[in-house]
Parts: sequence; C-alpha cells; structure tokens
Amino acid sequence: QVQLVESGGGLVQAGGSLRLSCAASRSILSINTMAWYRQAPGKQRELVAAITSGGSSNYANSVKGRFTISRDHAENTVTLQMDSLKPEDTAVYYCNARWLAYTAWGQGTQVTVSS
Repeated sequence: QVQLVESGGGLVQAGGSLRLSCAASRSILSINTMAWYRQAPGKQRELVAAITSGGSSNYANSVKGRFTISRDHAENTVTLQMDSLKPEDTAVYYCNARWLAYTAWGQGTQVTVSS
C-alpha cells in the first residue's frame, strides 16, 4: 500500500519551467513503474512520462525533449522537470504507481501555462 502526494504546480508563462514532485508514503524501490499523467478539461487523461525501477524512462511525443522524469529511492520521490512549457501543457498532473495488480494515484496538482 502506498499514498502519493503531488506538489509543485502553479502558473507559469510560456517558455518557463516547473518542477513537480511526488512524495510516496513508503519505499518505491519495489514499485515497478512510477508515472505522471495529465488531464485537461474536456480531454482524456494521458500518460506524460514513466520510469521503471531499473531507471528506464519513456515520454509522450508531445513532451519529449522538454520534460524529464526521475526517481529518488532514498527520498521515496518521483519528479517531473518541465522546461520550455507551452499553453497546451496546461492540465492537472497526477502521480501514478503500478505494481503487480495494484495501482495508486495522487490527488493531482494544477499546471497552468499562459501565452
């Protein structure tokens, strides 16, 4: 069992940067995949970035080259560094953990990018 809490969202101008953090209530070493999803009003929730316990990562094509996901097992955190932000990045961002047959979600944090 794990609880996830996101932080770091806010309002930023296009071209700016934000760093999102996901704090887990216990060790994430045994959790196979940690990920960030996002959902804009009226849109489907989409996968933004994911990282495995082995350190392999993948990204949505729309954010590749601009976002970086990482995990710190010592601090039980997963971060999403977002650079060169665009208005279309505006959404609620959710932290996600998946292992075996289990899935956990954070409460979400709002990211708004103005033009």
